[in-house]
Amino acid sequence: MIAIIDYGAGNIFSVKNALDMLGIESVLTKDRAVIESADAIILPGVGAFPWAMSELKKSNLIDTIKHESTKKPFLGICLGMQLLFEKSYEFEECDGLGLIKGKVDKIDEPDLVIPHMGWNKLEYNIKNCPLFEGLPGNDYVYFVHSYKAFCEDKNLVAYCEYGGKVPALVWDGRFVYGAQFHPEKSGKIGLKILQNFAKLVN
Repeated sequence: MIAIIDYGAGNIFSVKNALDMLGIESVLTKDRAVIESADAIILPGVGAFPWAMSELKKSNLIDTIKHESTKKPFLGICLGMQLLFEKSYEFEECDGLGLIKGKVDKIDEPDLVIPHMGWNKLEYNIKNCPLFEGLPGNDYVYFVHSYKAFCEDKNLVAYCEYGGKVPALVWDGRFVYGAQFHPEKSGKIGLKILQNFAKLVN
């Protein structure tokens, strides 16, 4: 069973609907006991970084997330991916979960439309990521965001080009994954990625 952390983020129901369509058991919850008993965890999110961290703190979920992400598959989506990093500068400097080294800052490209919204091609930096098993290549996924991650190359699994490299999927090399794009809105490619995540459960 996959626990989808429900802290008021905007895309929780679309994630749940995608998993339901795939026949993958999941539950929307902010109950720590349920999260601790789950086989895997998804942290979704649409909104501002400081607000999201505040909501996770109010729900007493930060320590639970940090602990559970060391022993079971964990996927952050969109804002949930950005929360994985050490720090963000969205509106104000704010500490993140610190599960992956790096920071989040504005896409500062004056000639580009911000937010970065729409379909973009994945460029692969690490070929052996389990979430990409069985993808056909020439893979396009759906993005909606104004801020991007800055991380070490060893954690950068895939990126897209939008005024330079925009991290699309990151990985700590163990249990923690982060997708800047929305797999639940990315058609067959996104659904395959969610299936691959579910397969990580032993």
